[in-house]
Amino acid sequence: MALSVRVCGAARTVTGYCLVFDTGRNRFLVDCGMFQGPKTLKSLNWEEFPFNPREIDAVLLTHAHIDHSGLLPKLKAAGFRGVIHATAATADLCAVMLPDSGHVQEMEVSQLNRRNRHRGRAPVRPIYTVEDAAAVLSAFRAVPFGRWMEPVPGVRARWWNAGHMLGSASIEIECADGKDAPVRVLVSGDLGPDCSVFHHESEAPAALDHVFMESTYGDEEKPCVDHVARRAKLAAILQEAAKPDGVLLIPAFAVERTQEICWDLVTLMQAGAIPQVPIFMDSPLAIRATEVFLEHAAALENGDSVRRALRSHLIRPTESGEASRRIAEAEGFHIIIAGSGMCDAGRIRHHLKRWLWSPAATVMLTGYQAEGTLGRLLQEGKPEVRIQGETTRVSARITEVRDFSGHADATELVRWLTARGKVLGGVFLVHGEAPAMEALAKRLTEGGITAADQLFMPVLDESWALPKGALPKRLESKGRRTDPVRSVRPDWHNQRAALMLAIESATENARDDAAREALMHKLRAVLEAR
Repeated sequence: MALSVRVCGAARTVTGYCLVFDTGRNRFLVDCGMFQGPKTLKSLNWEEFPFNPREIDAVLLTHAHIDHSGLLPKLKAAGFRGVIHATAATADLCAVMLPDSGHVQEMEVSQLNRRNRHRGRAPVRPIYTVEDAAAVLSAFRAVPFGRWMEPVPGVRARWWNAGHMLGSASIEIECADGKDAPVRVLVSGDLGPDCSVFHHESEAPAALDHVFMESTYGDEEKPCVDHVARRAKLAAILQEAAKPDGVLLIPAFAVERTQEICWDLVTLMQAGAIPQVPIFMDSPLAIRATEVFLEHAAALENGDSVRRALRSHLIRPTESGEASRRIAEAEGFHIIIAGSGMCDAGRIRHHLKRWLWSPAATVMLTGYQAEGTLGRLLQEGKPEVRIQGETTRVSARITEVRDFSGHADATELVRWLTARGKVLGGVFLVHGEAPAMEALAKRLTEGGITAADQLFMPVLDESWALPKGALPKRLESKGRRTDPVRSVRPDWHNQRAALMLAIESATENARDDAAREALMHKLRAVLEAR
């Protein structure tokens, strides 16, 4: 049985994870994620899959994050009739995350279509709806950690704890034809840091033919900070932010990050290290995900402490849009935790729009900020940003706590692969931007972990044969999509926003009206000369 793979996402980017394995008799996916970040990259979500969903026999899911699971409803709506295998916690989280994703898309498309009507443009449809998301949930089947199962004939798989988030896993795959020893493949999924306070350290097997390895922080080293030291940093930020008329805005992923931050804040408040102030959990998804965390608290390290904190009266859930808007009426210093973690969608955007101009506000970034996102612009210290088509000056204090990261750093990634022993075939670096992948590849080769000819950094829709005990072979890839990652970045949407800011700044700072008119004349001449 000849095994091959097509890399249909997370190729030189951190989103859209999707691997299509083909045994010659069956096809199955590992993950089916949504693309996030710049609009050009997100546009891939609206395109047809580069494979026929009706020909996919099963999906093996590493974890519930939307960049790994987010296109499953679209897959089902396009004709997939197989089973989605995932750990029990992952299945429970997907049951709240996928309908929420469908709701977000319906709302965003509704707003876009209102603008399109005013501009005389044709309406667009959401990638999928809440109804589509509800329909795919019946396809989920829970699998335990560490137990072999057969997702399709001739293929065995088992899930190993990846330490990244609740329910997250690396997936070991064996593909055999009954004659020779099976081809053994390991897909790392997203790997957690060694110092995670919620999860045990990641585990995985050795003696592998091929490995697909995440590389998000392949170019960074993040000192391992325990939760006591992390809380000290958080307390210092909060004490400086706690102005009588101020606010601490925390853009945070609704699943895992929000619960971890709430655990720290409540613990600090109850210990008297910081003042007790309202913590608005302004995310319907985070509220529902918190219930899943409470249900699975026994699987977490510090589970009892986490359970007590998440049930504290200090946390104010605001599920409805009306409740979210009423936060603006809050008096005195308060904390708002809202999605998304990269500030590229969700309720955090209207809080940022309201507060970024104010020196009384503090924005605390808590995780990876992908290129082209609003979070990355704030992280880079841009003096002005555009939110929902409007220019906003950034006078708020922008700070960052990186100790909440759910991803292994460069040293931990090298250590993880070293523990797998000698890889006989290829090591594919995925789920990372080019600088991170290149830096990780250098570490691996200079450290003698892998040979240079064993390392591969695939591009979108590239296909490879995965032989037993030998190097992968590139295959002809038909029907490849245009790869936004290979184009100039930031994309044209980012460039347009930057240009609009530059025009506004030049117009405002011109010496007089005559200079402004001259500028407008030059710009008009350029446009008319197209």
